[in-house]
Amino acid sequence: MEKATFAAGCFWGVEANFRRIKGVIATAVGYTGGNFEDPTYEDVCTGRTGHAEAVDILFDPALVSYEQLLEVFWNIHDPTTLNRQGPDIGNQYRSAIFYHSQDQKTTATVSRERAQTSGKFKRPIVTEIVPSSTFYRAEEYHQQYFEKGGIGGCMIH
Repeated sequence: MEKATFAAGCFWGVEANFRRIKGVIATAVGYTGGNFEDPTYEDVCTGRTGHAEAVDILFDPALVSYEQLLEVFWNIHDPTTLNRQGPDIGNQYRSAIFYHSQDQKTTATVSRERAQTSGKFKRPIVTEIVPSSTFYRAEEYHQQYFEKGGIGGCMIH
């Protein structure tokens, strides 16, 4: 098993998209990339903790590759908007790839370059590619939010 961590706006929709993929074993939504220990949703919503709403993904590379997960990542959000996805605004909604190995960093960088030159995006991609850091699991009511019947203002493609 391998781990991947992505931030692409509101984590409810991001998680729902990745949970549909054969080879994704488990997902968790949470907060990463910040400078504040053990943040809550309310803390992160202030925009002052530096954390992004993110999804931690455990996947079986025999069934789905990291590159395939990156293709999903590029297709479920707009990586050209800085600190914003749809109606959600703030650095917690930034586009970011948190890599767990040098191979993931290299693959993510090549994938970002390919996405930029694909012609799909008319503006420059602003997605960060940064080392993974402590991932703080979000409160239980955020986990698999849509599967629990949640509704809300987050964009889902």
